[in-house]
Amino acid sequence: MSVRRLSPNQPSSFAFQPETLEKAKWWIAKFPAGRQQSAVIPILWLIQKQDGWVSEPAIRAVAEMLGMARIRVLEVATFYTMFMLEPVGSVALVQVCGTTPCQLRGSESLMSVCKRRIGAKDHLSADGKFYWQEVECLGACANAPMAAINDYYYEDLTPESFEALLDDFAAGKAPAPGSATKRQGSAPEGGPLTLSDPALYDGSAAKPMALPNAAPKASEPEPTA
Repeated sequence: MSVRRLSPNQPSSFAFQPETLEKAKWWIAKFPAGRQQSAVIPILWLIQKQDGWVSEPAIRAVAEMLGMARIRVLEVATFYTMFMLEPVGSVALVQVCGTTPCQLRGSESLMSVCKRRIGAKDHLSADGKFYWQEVECLGACANAPMAAINDYYYEDLTPESFEALLDDFAAGKAPAPGSATKRQGSAPEGGPLTLSDPALYDGSAAKPMALPNAAPKASEPEPTA
């Protein structure tokens, strides 16, 4: 893993928005007294959802809130790559998977689209709307190549469908996540090929079955008059 450092350009201050502060207190309350520092990761994540990234003033605010040394919060923020340490695009944070399955299926062509449209990786676009980076496996290998954009996965991408996605985001739209080829989950293209017989699900294929070693049913007593 490369060394991760805070951006040299930092805001002068940080303030929790009311909703963020309420959720942060909710997280703290989930832990026993004296264990409030266990909430550091979810609170940093709440801050990132609020501002788009984790700034140095925000790290100081979390340290004060949780009674932690600032260096401890900094260690967490710089260790986990889920935390962005510099401002990201106001429209989209694009994370293209570059691990082997996606690379074999064309992720490098997706990165070429990013370089052409957004610029160098790990930097804001000139208009401040987009930011892209290459990331390790995101766990959608069966639907490679894929990219995470903001909070959602976009899979089975081609350079053309990826370009269309970026166009939609640039236009202020919210494209539906999932497979660009509309396949169901990780089923084969064209739909499922097995377990497709309706009789498997409507009960018509069921047959009586005798369980081995099962005790015989006791005979029911005859009804009395």
